[in-house]
Amino acid sequence: MYDFAVIWEWVEFAVRWTHVITAIAWIGSSFYFIALDLGLHRDRNLASGADGEEWQVHGGGFYHIQKYLVAPASMPDHLVWFKWESYMTWLSGFTMLVLVYYLGAEFYLVDPAVADLAIWQAIVISMASLAFGWVAYNTLCKLFVNANQTALMVALFGVLVAMSYFYTQVFSGRAALLHLGAFTASIMSANVFFIIMPNQRVVVADLKAGRKPDPKYGKIAKQRSTHNNYLTLPVLFLMLSNHYPLAFATPYNWAIASLVFLMGVTIRHWFNTQHARKGAPHWTWAATVILMIVIAWLSSFRHDAPVEEAALRGPALTYASAEGFDEVTSIVQGRCSMCHAAEPAWEGLLWAPKAVLLETPAQIAQEARRIYVQAGLTHAMPPANLSYIEPQEREAIIRWYQGASAGSEAASGTDS
Repeated sequence: MYDFAVIWEWVEFAVRWTHVITAIAWIGSSFYFIALDLGLHRDRNLASGADGEEWQVHGGGFYHIQKYLVAPASMPDHLVWFKWESYMTWLSGFTMLVLVYYLGAEFYLVDPAVADLAIWQAIVISMASLAFGWVAYNTLCKLFVNANQTALMVALFGVLVAMSYFYTQVFSGRAALLHLGAFTASIMSANVFFIIMPNQRVVVADLKAGRKPDPKYGKIAKQRSTHNNYLTLPVLFLMLSNHYPLAFATPYNWAIASLVFLMGVTIRHWFNTQHARKGAPHWTWAATVILMIVIAWLSSFRHDAPVEEAALRGPALTYASAEGFDEVTSIVQGRCSMCHAAEPAWEGLLWAPKAVLLETPAQIAQEARRIYVQAGLTHAMPPANLSYIEPQEREAIIRWYQGASAGSEAASGTDS
């Protein structure tokens, strides 16, 4: 039978690839339309009655684009809707959340040193928090509907800071930042599903019925699109953060995540101002650099006291009890722990790569699948085989992991 771990790796890879593809499509169209809207020439009396126009050149051709403030006089024969990019990005992202953090909760979601949650408790908190995000955000939008939109963004920032801190108090650092990204991305996709698309459908229905559409629907949709525009870059940072321990494996990871949202605002403000032909606010460059320096400084702090290891349970206990574990422990400690340590011995390394620690038997058991895939099936680790792991040592890792997996499957069959 084909190795389940290999199948699982490829399933994750395929879903992650889908997520990246759909996210590129969504972000690309979102950024383009915001730039287009801001850059429209609205000082022209257009015969079509459109609110503004723009001439663009791309791919060897010229494009003449017009935007109607509410809607054209009649319903066009062919209308392109931009919605599936958002829906598929969220669905593929949630699938990744399930595959990595729900089905691998004991490895990536729950950290007993942070909060000793049962797996089901952690998953319920995760899903409930995503739903809470939309309720809180939508409520704020309604409360601040007639207020200055800056006040609304400040209120939303307060919610994001609070959630940053909350997530770091219940989940592992890696999962905390990833969840804050999912929290924000869920708000963005819900904006499309619950507000932008329904409002556009109302306008289309009015056009078909020969009624003049109410302009408020377009204004509300534009407001939510603008919010999405400012939230996009922080979400990208948070989704990438799980590859960088300096972002998630520090005592101030919640503050780092919070400051990233401010960087998202400064970066997008520069682009949006440029696209609107209102000058070049170069102060945003300085603000972004200062924020990044503060983030880098916060990342340099380490946890003061060593964290006591929790008792092994679930799959980790199975791998620790399997035949050959002592040999694999010796191999990993000899070939990998000089880098994957709380204080790496390898020159030039200040932190363990991806915050993966392989110093103790418990830590090795927790990372069983990674060790199997990275150092057993493939030669990805050690990089360039710098610690000279031998072919027979890789074979020992494979025998250990496959033996433990086969034993676990056999036990499950007996129990059933």
